[in-house]
Amino acid sequence: MAVNKQPVLKRCKTLGISPSVMGIDKSTRRNPKQMRRKQSEYGIQLNEKQKVKFIYGLLEKQFKHYYVMATKRQGITGEMLLQILESRLDNVIFRLGLANTRREARQIVNHGHITVNGQKVDIPSYLVKPGDVIAVREKSRNSARIKEIVETNAARLVPQWLDMDKNTLTGKVLRLSERDDIDYDVEEHLIVELYSK
Repeated sequence: MAVNKQPVLKRCKTLGISPSVMGIDKSTRRNPKQMRRKQSEYGIQLNEKQKVKFIYGLLEKQFKHYYVMATKRQGITGEMLLQILESRLDNVIFRLGLANTRREARQIVNHGHITVNGQKVDIPSYLVKPGDVIAVREKSRNSARIKEIVETNAARLVPQWLDMDKNTLTGKVLRLSERDDIDYDVEEHLIVELYSK
């Protein structure tokens, strides 16, 4: 699998997003991005797509697959795309505060530390559904790293569409996320326009 090795802060600055969206507390000392020339309509649309791909850590093929899925769902395509991305297991682990970043969440899932409805799931792209119970495996609960992560993220707000019990390290999906639950600036209609060409 291809891995993006580019420094996160540098990429955040290029795409114009806050590092806190990525779960990183650091901030860059560099000046904000200054454009030498006016961006074309295509450039603005492409930048929006690159931003969302970077936030969720996806490559083009998988992102396009999610877009096709979104077009087949009832509702506004852009909002359905964001809903699908938010319901990825690695994102849910990050949102529940069981990982500091989405990259770390992906690693935690890959290493088999997570169960969904009592069954071990090691696929980060697994899409959760309302009613699913996500938990840290009993063997992993005593891990020093997991305890450290939970303590670090104790103050992090859990979105309204999820419920988290920090004592048992168990979360529940109450409903699928809605547009209002997205906590970063994104103009998803630009992504739809880009793919509609």
